[in-house]
Amino acid sequence: MSPVVWLAIGVLAILVIGAIVWNAGRRADAQLSAVRQEMQHSLAAQNQSVSSQINHLTQTVTTQLGQVRQELHAGVASSGKLASDAQIAIAQQMHTSNETIRKMSHQLGEVQQAGREFSQATQTLQHVLSGAKTRGTLGEVALERLLQDALPQSAYDAQHRFDSTGAIVDAVVHIGERILCVDSKFPLESYRRLAENVEGARKDFSLAVRKHADSIAEKYILPHEHTFDYALMFVPSEGVYYELLMTEDAKGGQLDEYCRAKKVFPVSPNTFYMCLSAVVMSLQGQKIEENAHHILAGMSGLKKQFEVFDDVYEKLGKHLRNAQQSYEEADSRLSRTRNSLEQLTQGALAEPEIKSLNPIADEKLF
Repeated sequence: MSPVVWLAIGVLAILVIGAIVWNAGRRADAQLSAVRQEMQHSLAAQNQSVSSQINHLTQTVTTQLGQVRQELHAGVASSGKLASDAQIAIAQQMHTSNETIRKMSHQLGEVQQAGREFSQATQTLQHVLSGAKTRGTLGEVALERLLQDALPQSAYDAQHRFDSTGAIVDAVVHIGERILCVDSKFPLESYRRLAENVEGARKDFSLAVRKHADSIAEKYILPHEHTFDYALMFVPSEGVYYELLMTEDAKGGQLDEYCRAKKVFPVSPNTFYMCLSAVVMSLQGQKIEENAHHILAGMSGLKKQFEVFDDVYEKLGKHLRNAQQSYEEADSRLSRTRNSLEQLTQGALAEPEIKSLNPIADEKLF
């Protein structure tokens, strides 16, 4: 072919290709325009939806913010009230604490004063216990107080003097026709040395107790003056009494056994009160026995009175029976007399009936 032909074919091909490209461009533009419109519609719908959601969200947020604001105001008001109440409570607590501290200070002052008074009392007690005479007086006071608390006044005597020897015992307890002697002994000095572990103190303590026991046995066990054949040694200190029970005498025996051999029984305030309780029971038994004797005597007198009443009652019954019999006889005679009077009024009185009118004064009614 000639070049012109090829040129024409080339131009034609270019035109065909251009037409094809142009048609394709138009279709692409149309499709692009459709896609653009669809995207615009979609974007408009999405914008509307988003706007609606944003509006709804805005309203929701606004509502919630209003609620939060109200709750916040309420919380602030409640917090203010709580803070005010807390301040009032703290003020009250501070006032109470100050009052408590003031009372504690006052009580501490009282305790300090009581401590000073106790110290003075302790010094006074030590001064009292430093002398044998004042120690004995203290023991006598404790003994008498126990007797007053446990027994009636008539059941004991303080500072009893014996007629035969003139010795004076601290107290006696009346049990029936006999008396129980109680003497107060208080070897405090020996006990102090014993507590301080002074050498030879236990031996001195043992000798002091033995001496007291011998003295009590010799002076206060007097059966001819109606005492029991034993006596009590009152030790007004539980500590001294315990040491007395635990201490051995010079011969190796127990100190309380030596006292019992002398028929002298050591007692502390507690054990002495138990003894007095037994005495009270004995006195009550004696009183019951005396009341029983009085009741028996009264019943014997009542029996005699009943026997006299029985005699009188029997005589009264006899008199009543005689009176009943006399009444019946008098009633019978009255009936006959009434009949005779009736016959007399009728004019038919018989001779034998007149004899029945004799008086009955000679008959006894009783």
